[in-house]
Amino acid sequence: MTVVAATSLNLVNLGAPVVSDPTRRSRDELEALARDAGRDLEGAPAEVIAKWATDTFGDRFCVTSSMADAVVAHLFSRVAPGVDVVFLDTGLHFPETLKVRDIVAATMDVNVRSIRPRKTVGQQDGEYGPRLFARSPDECCFLRKVEPLERALSEYDSWATGLRRDESPTRANTPVVAFDAKKGKVKVNPIAAWTQADVDRYIGRWNVPVNELFKKGYGSIGCWPCTRRTKAGEDPRAGRWAMFEKTECGLHV
Repeated sequence: MTVVAATSLNLVNLGAPVVSDPTRRSRDELEALARDAGRDLEGAPAEVIAKWATDTFGDRFCVTSSMADAVVAHLFSRVAPGVDVVFLDTGLHFPETLKVRDIVAATMDVNVRSIRPRKTVGQQDGEYGPRLFARSPDECCFLRKVEPLERALSEYDSWATGLRRDESPTRANTPVVAFDAKKGKVKVNPIAAWTQADVDRYIGRWNVPVNELFKKGYGSIGCWPCTRRTKAGEDPRAGRWAMFEKTECGLHV
């Protein structure tokens, strides 16, 4: 595995304007690609799905990672060395999460792009009032996650996630490839059919970095103000936005 210096971590604030590319596929072409691939690749190994994605979209493809673990980033580093890995640096992450990001940047053959919101946490507090996450978590998630992702994805036609069907009822029907009509892009979920046991086997085989918070009782890891430890028998995502009727940050709807 090629080692990439930690100093190569690319911190992106506002993002450069996207230059028009005459080779870009149309919305209809992307939708047809996703429809056919979603059908043909169902049941295929994750590596095959990943290779289809990188072969099909080339430089107009990226991986997104929350750095709860680095399974998907590692998977794509094997299939397409140098692939872009987008991490949303909300300014509210646990130190353990940032540690995983830095390990990935330093040890995997990927290009980590750490995308920041347009406003710092302090600037957001000044405009919207302190602790927006405690009063309006949807608005906070939009400002610190959804908008930055939309900005980052403007450079790509397709992106990969680590969504799995066994994570929650809202993700039970996650396809391996789909067209995201809202974003107008192809969404690839190569490990959608994996179980937690599959993930654990992959981590053990390849010694993939994992967020240390899992060992401290966290079932799902997001920003520190909106994440708590889960109790025995609880759904792994029960610790996210526990005081609200909210289970998703808005990135996958």
